[in-house]
Amino acid sequence: MKTLVTGATGFLGATLTRRLVKEGVAVRAVKREHSRLDLLADVANQVEWVIADVSDRLSLDEALRDVTRVYHCAANIGFDGATSRSQFIDVNVRGTANMVDAALDADVTRFVQTSSIAALGQRIGSIDCMDESTEWRQSSYNSDYGESKYRSELEVQRGIAEGLDAVIVNPSVIMGVGRSGENTMLLVETVRKRGIPFIPVGGTNVVDILDVVDGHIRAMEKGRKGERYLLTGENLSWSNIISTLADALDVDPPKRFASPALMMSVATLLELGARLIRKRPLLTREAARMSSRTSCYVNEKAIRELGCSFRPFSETAFRIAEEF
Repeated sequence: MKTLVTGATGFLGATLTRRLVKEGVAVRAVKREHSRLDLLADVANQVEWVIADVSDRLSLDEALRDVTRVYHCAANIGFDGATSRSQFIDVNVRGTANMVDAALDADVTRFVQTSSIAALGQRIGSIDCMDESTEWRQSSYNSDYGESKYRSELEVQRGIAEGLDAVIVNPSVIMGVGRSGENTMLLVETVRKRGIPFIPVGGTNVVDILDVVDGHIRAMEKGRKGERYLLTGENLSWSNIISTLADALDVDPPKRFASPALMMSVATLLELGARLIRKRPLLTREAARMSSRTSCYVNEKAIRELGCSFRPFSETAFRIAEEF
């Protein structure tokens, strides 16, 4: 009776894997040959590791042997600003299709797919908050990442039609302690160094990594087959997010706001510079576009059906600050 986790060496997957191990679950985890295990240093020897790649269908058969449950967390999220549309499709769409097919062949009893609020698309000009019923609409405002996550959900729904017992969860912007320089830790570290000169004018939803992991486990246990659940915390402006982090880190927040045009110009320059020195840019053009818009999301279904709870962002920010 094994549980498989894909993406187990990443921010979300590692936190989920640690929680499962601590609860006594027999975990098998997928990793690539040269994947770093630093996020799981304390429990890595309690995990059964298998070298596989979600983009390689044949490599997944051994990974799923004797597995009853699957958490599919592996994804390309494109934080480096250099991810092409084809790369998103290869990992997020084809990779999910491969996992669905392998899970069907292995007769797994439950499959939880990690999607994203990006799979709901953008609602420019709308003041309504989005929920699980929000349907994808083709738009130039949608990101390549968002489209890939939407299409990955279609692969899961295809699997459900073929007999797979699967549930989809859609986290928002996940905040928590992770690998330095990656994911939202890059934002935290930049705020701490007073490296943000101005604040974007938009807003989004942020959620604690611990609540996202809890939502995954609850979806596995209680989620209804074929349903999606938004794992979203607080809807906040970027001014509020950055100021809360600054307060927790005991530094002064930036005072100036940036127009969308200025954000895009700065992001373009930062991406060019990052490519020259082969480092992740502080701000990508995609992030600049997204941070200049305001979107909000409703988490009532996850609270009602899964029993989820979501802590305030201020609590998350102060927990992150304790690590510095």
